[in-house]
Order: sequence, then C-alpha cells, then structure tokens
Amino acid sequence: MRARARRRKVRTSRTSGWLNSTISHTAMASVYKTRAATPRLRPGPSGLPRVQVTEIQRSRMLAAAMEAVEEVGYARMTVAQVIGRAKVSRKTFYDVFADREDCFLAAFDQAVAHGRGLVVEAYAQEPGWREGVRAGLGRLLTLLDDEPAIAKVCVVEALGAGSKVLEHRAAAIEEAAVAIDRGRSEASTANELPEVTAEGVVGAIFAVLHTRLLEGGGGPLADLRGSLMSMIVLPYLGARAASGELRMPSLEHRPDSLQTRAPRSKDPLDGLNMRLTHRTVRVLMVIAEHPGASNREIAEGSGIADQGQISKLLTRLARLKLVENTGDGQEKGASNAWHLTERGEQVELATRPH
Repeated sequence: MRARARRRKVRTSRTSGWLNSTISHTAMASVYKTRAATPRLRPGPSGLPRVQVTEIQRSRMLAAAMEAVEEVGYARMTVAQVIGRAKVSRKTFYDVFADREDCFLAAFDQAVAHGRGLVVEAYAQEPGWREGVRAGLGRLLTLLDDEPAIAKVCVVEALGAGSKVLEHRAAAIEEAAVAIDRGRSEASTANELPEVTAEGVVGAIFAVLHTRLLEGGGGPLADLRGSLMSMIVLPYLGARAASGELRMPSLEHRPDSLQTRAPRSKDPLDGLNMRLTHRTVRVLMVIAEHPGASNREIAEGSGIADQGQISKLLTRLARLKLVENTGDGQEKGASNAWHLTERGEQVELATRPH
C-alpha cells in the first residue's frame, strides 16, 4: 500500500510539474508576443538617447491625440485614450504635458505649423497677391480634405478646447488676415477699406469651412476654392474679379498636388507632403509584413477599428503612390490586395521603429 501511494505521489508530482511547466511556457510566450507587438522605447547605453526617446514618445502622443479627437471629439478625449494609442505610460504623458488641454494645444500648434508651411510655400511661388492667395487657399483646402484629423482639430474642435487654444487659434486667424490685408495695396479704393475688412473675410471663410465639416457629405472642400476666392477678392478688386474667380477651373486633386514635386534627394521623405502619424506608420508596417493584405486585415493588424478610417487612409496612401491595390475590390465581390510601391518600401524602412 505504501509503495502504491508513493508511486501515485510521484505520478502526481510529475503531472503537476508538467502542467506548471506548460503554463509557464504559455505565459512566457504570451508575454513575449505582447512585448514584440508593442515595443517599448528605452534610453540607455544600448538604446536611444533619452532626448530622442522623449521626442519620439511626444510625437506618438500627439498623433494619438489627433486620432482620438478625430473619432470622439475633444470633449470626450481622455488621457487614457491617448496613452493607450501611443503605447506609453501615464507617467510619460505627464512628464511631457501638463494635462489633456496642453496635449491638444501642442497637437493644434503642430497642425497649424504644418498647414502654414504648405500655404506659405504655395504663396511664394506665385507672381502676385491674388495668384498667391489662390494657390495658398487651394493647398490648405487640399490638406483639410486629405487630413480629416487636422480639419477637425483646427476648424471644429479648437473652438471648445479652452482659453489657451482659443488664443492660439486667434493668432493663426490674425496671421491669415495679415496676408489677406495685402490686397488693399491692389485695390483702387485702398484708402476707403478699413483693416478690419481682412478679419471679416477670414472669419467668413472659417465659418463656411466649419459648417461644411459639421454637416459632412458635402463634397471635397477643394471644390470651394472658387467661391472662397470670390469672397476674398470682392472687397479689394471688385465684382468683376470676384466673378472671374467663380469661372476659374476647379482645383484638380492629383497625386502631385500632394507631393508638389519629385524628391530632390535620397531621403524618401523629401517632398512627401503628408503627416506621417504613428497610425500611418503602423499601416505601412502591416502591408510590408503581409503583402496582399485586405482592408480588414490591415485594420486588424494596425489596431484601427473603424473600416471607414482604414479605407480613407489607404486611399490617401495610394494617391501618394506609397501603396497600390492589386485586388479586384469589393465591386467585383473580392477583397482588396494592398502592396507597398518602391517608394512605399523606402518610406516604411525609413520610419520603422528601431
């Protein structure tokens, strides 16, 4: 009996050891898989300099804040949503930002700076005020069409994001008004026009854009270029010039309107006129690792729940010639099959987290 009990005890011990070993290996595999899926950035002798890590984490949080605001609005944006998307700790968030308003303000300023750079570049390439304003306005409208998050943050959500954001928004509007006010030097009745005219024009333009974005489904904002230009030139150049703007050809939405020019260096990001967010980088990585993936597979792999958002993002990347669809598509009852183009491979390699 004692011998039988000892044998039973040995078998139980072996079984228990096997179960513990199996559970341990399974748990370790799960932990490894999680860590591999969301790599942490750590400073140190074998890692990146602390300043660089902080800047990368800040960029991730700003991109995450833009995504959150695009989906749920500023009022419902939380710190938890930002750090969850950016894959950083709450401590890291508060090491960089005072609160969620401070984070939104930084995202707003970044978006405004991006838009300002595009508009100023377009304006400077034209011979005169009227042509420059038309080019700058077209570039701005194209940006708002191609980057819905920027449109929502800057035009819609900034109005309810606190006093500091309103101050920065007012400064941006004043800067635009200064550019519009140069039209007084073009007008024969310049002495009769008050400076506040430009403020009124810019305010009216933002009111139109705000209404269109809230309503949605009204077509591309780029289609408004002629109407908005007519509003701008009317007080300065008169009704004839305003009518002429209405007859101008529609703004063509071509891939090169986003890239503006071919890269002039070996840097694959040179001339790429698109904000490469953390979400965009994830999408490029998924396509690189799974050539021929469908919209749904890319969405699942990059952590994007909304199928409409992944479709819009893939469409923008295709216009930039970073990805191409080799599938028959849903119209023929088949899935899309996305691949990186040659330049897409270069951009993915350059932006891949190391």
